Amino acid sequence: MSNGWLFLLMILALSLAQASAQGKPANSKAAPTATAQPQSGSYDPLLDLPPLPHGRTTLVGGTVHSIDQIRNRLTLQPFGGHAMKIFFDERTHIYRDGAPGTQLVIHKGDRVYVDTMLDGTKVFARNIRVVTGMQAADARGQIMNNDLRTGRITVQDELSARPVTFRVTPSTVVNTSAGKSTVAQLQPGSLVTVKFTPDRSNKDVAQEVSVIAAPGSMFTFYGKITYLNMSTRTLAVANESDDKTYDIKFTSAAVDSQMLGEGKQVLVKAKFDGAGYTADNIQFMKAKAQ
Repeated sequence: MSNGWLFLLMILALSLAQASAQGKPANSKAAPTATAQPQSGSYDPLLDLPPLPHGRTTLVGGTVHSIDQIRNRLTLQPFGGHAMKIFFDERTHIYRDGAPGTQLVIHKGDRVYVDTMLDGTKVFARNIRVVTGMQAADARGQIMNNDLRTGRITVQDELSARPVTFRVTPSTVVNTSAGKSTVAQLQPGSLVTVKFTPDRSNKDVAQEVSVIAAPGSMFTFYGKITYLNMSTRTLAVANESDDKTYDIKFTSAAVDSQMLGEGKQVLVKAKFDGAGYTADNIQFMKAKAQ
């Protein structure tokens, strides 16, 4: 081969090598970068469940009247209340006698306790606890009616905000601040707690009724005034004996209104009239030393 042909072959090889080197960056730019991938932890409305709703959780106890495993909902018959529909999904934590499970561990007739939340217009179950052992349940509220003829009392329950009805029997124990009493002494307007056994046979039979306050009863509160409204003549006292705050009405005869003020330490003697507390006397006390 002549030197001329050898020179031409060398030039051709160099040209091909240069073209190959210039083509590599072009190909690397076409490759997808890491930023094109979806970020981990991002919410996908098509594939992911929505976050839990925000708001207050309310505990409701009762018996499962029916359960729809396809539509993920159950009908709950609260103890002494009206039936309500509750929805659940993969966000719901379900337990049977303390052991984690799925919706398949919930059966018709089971006694359950449900932590409920409002999810739009639906009642959503955040937690469902199935309890198979015999346990007593409690209700707290104000007596609306005491029917001695039928042996039933109706209470406006604080937990469910609904009227609930219980049967009383000769074995029902009635407790008051003065000692044991009778069902006949349970007055409408009284604040009570009711303990009953929510089993399937006698779920609405009250075992024990304790009277917290009866109309006409006198009470003594001691603590600081945490709220004062002169237009409605209402004050709130953080009672130190039970760490609860009570709204109390007052009159000009009970106290010198000019001396009232938030933060004042007071001793209040008030009467419960079935609707609330009204002060008979308010005394100002020295604040405790820090």
